Amino acid sequence: MRLREHGITLRGTRVTLRPMTESDWDVLARWNNDPEVLWFSEGDDVKSYSIEEVRQIYREVSQTAFCFIIEVDGLPIGECWLQKMNMDRILSRYPGKDCRRIDLLIGEKNLWGRGYGTDAIKALTRFGFEEEGADMIFGLVEDYNPRSLRAFAKAGYVEDQRVEEPPGRKARWACDLVLGREDFHRGREKPLRNLSPQVSPGRTEPRER
Repeated sequence: MRLREHGITLRGTRVTLRPMTESDWDVLARWNNDPEVLWFSEGDDVKSYSIEEVRQIYREVSQTAFCFIIEVDGLPIGECWLQKMNMDRILSRYPGKDCRRIDLLIGEKNLWGRGYGTDAIKALTRFGFEEEGADMIFGLVEDYNPRSLRAFAKAGYVEDQRVEEPPGRKARWACDLVLGREDFHRGREKPLRNLSPQVSPGRTEPRER
């Protein structure tokens, strides 16, 4: 299996999302071998991936997703994708809806907290609604990643439900953040609701990759 490549380039205010290709393994492997980066992107205490695992992860995801490299001034700083929803609890909650999910990783740690993730989310969101015709787009974010929670909130996403993780896992809970097509077209941007630790039973995975 090879990476399912595409020819779509998306431009935000500050970032460019260019297609991920089979030539990107070196930079993807570097980000996926940084324990600090993986702490925020992986659900378990994963500290590294082999190059074979990195290739398998992205090649599998790409079969149901548009995968991108996030660039600033022509330099790669992270990756992201818009994927068909693969979480049964969300699909069963919204039967008949075209649900997608956004996942992203800013691999260059010196650029964390500068708004590049928010800009990438906004670009993927526009693409998902305006070009792909999605009904709902989700971000699945755990309590140990407050930067990601803020990034989705700034892009207009709100909390749909909160899911409790089993005892002993890194995350205590995960948020299903959502933006619907009608709210997107109305330009709704409001802060996350209900950030107190109210949870629904069940388990989620932060990056189903």
